[in-house]
Amino acid sequence: MDAAERRIVTFTAGSHGLVHTYELSIPILLTVWVGEFSTTAAALGVVVTLGYGLFGVGALPGGILVDSFGSKPLILACLAGMAGSFLLVSLAPTLPVLAAAIAVWGLTASVYHPAGLSLLSTSVDQRGTALGYHGIGGNLGIALGPLATALLLLAFDWRLVTAALALPAVAVAAYGLTVDVDGAGADAADAPEPGVASDDGTKGEVSLSSILSDTRLLIAGGFLIVFAFVTFSGLYYRTFLTFLPDLLGDVLGGLVDVQLVDPSSPYADQFDVGRYLYVAVLTVGVFGQYLGGRIADRVPPEWGLMALMGVLSALALLFIPATGTVATFVAVSLALGVALFTVQPLSQATVAAYSPSEARGLSFGYTYVGIFGIGALGSTLAGTVLTRAGPRELFVVLALIAALGALAATAVTRFATRHD
Repeated sequence: MDAAERRIVTFTAGSHGLVHTYELSIPILLTVWVGEFSTTAAALGVVVTLGYGLFGVGALPGGILVDSFGSKPLILACLAGMAGSFLLVSLAPTLPVLAAAIAVWGLTASVYHPAGLSLLSTSVDQRGTALGYHGIGGNLGIALGPLATALLLLAFDWRLVTAALALPAVAVAAYGLTVDVDGAGADAADAPEPGVASDDGTKGEVSLSSILSDTRLLIAGGFLIVFAFVTFSGLYYRTFLTFLPDLLGDVLGGLVDVQLVDPSSPYADQFDVGRYLYVAVLTVGVFGQYLGGRIADRVPPEWGLMALMGVLSALALLFIPATGTVATFVAVSLALGVALFTVQPLSQATVAAYSPSEARGLSFGYTYVGIFGIGALGSTLAGTVLTRAGPRELFVVLALIAALGALAATAVTRFATRHD
């Protein structure tokens, strides 16, 4: 990559990490908010659902705005909105104000994925490698963001912590103002037709007819098959991760006896040994993101997805048998973390390859409605299976989801039309 491309990757990777830092700091803060606002877990559940719901469904209008006005302005707006929302959280005097602040976070964060991924896929020639580094930033936010939040809460008041969390977004936005995204890498070679979009690949307007036209263009190229794959990928992701900390804690609790924090601490449940393994599973995903990016630059990404979904299916079936010893259980858990996140840059590269540049933002908008919107049903699926059956049955369901994903990836190679 040249210097301009590296700056774009740094900007998007940092922004991606912050999106997931804020996303996963919210559950850590719930334990404080129950007492602070004299409310119930059910009421806070509604508040969080509002924010997470907007985070998912907002990806589609976010993608439309990206195609119309460009990626960089949307990313900067996202960072400003997330910083402002957490400042509002720190000042919230009542539960309705807190709910409004979380809703602002969800709405502004929702535009990031279509904006960031569209920018990378049209501005960096080594697309797979760029998406891998972008994913590494996200994984670091996923793994270290909630841990940092919990550690800060041990020393400082929650209002000070949430205000401090706003500062990194301001810093990354300031850096983003210095990043030049015009004419970099793939843009020049992948420019839209004259009269359809401006020189920077944006239309400068939003209309129902343009949205329908771009949607028809995507469907004509077989994008529905790509959408089916990313939805299965999102279901696996959310079904696997939602109750994983508890599952890891239950298994390790029966295998080892380790007390990491004083049990009287109000945040002691955030530091059991299972949660440390959970952080490790997310952290090794960094290697998966890098591996997926390198693979995407060397082979057609859809072929890599076929193999990886088969690996995820096999690992899901091995999870319960591996609980016999600490060594096998940790090994399979970490292998799942690597494989799960190897999928992401390959999936994103596939979306980019099977969508025209003038509808790239819209394609990623639809993608993240599938991953975060429909994929959110994985939480309900996991809870239902665990309640009515148990962990063994849950991992059989995961194996079936991965097998369906492998079939969808195979269908992409046979029936969809590549655009590059």
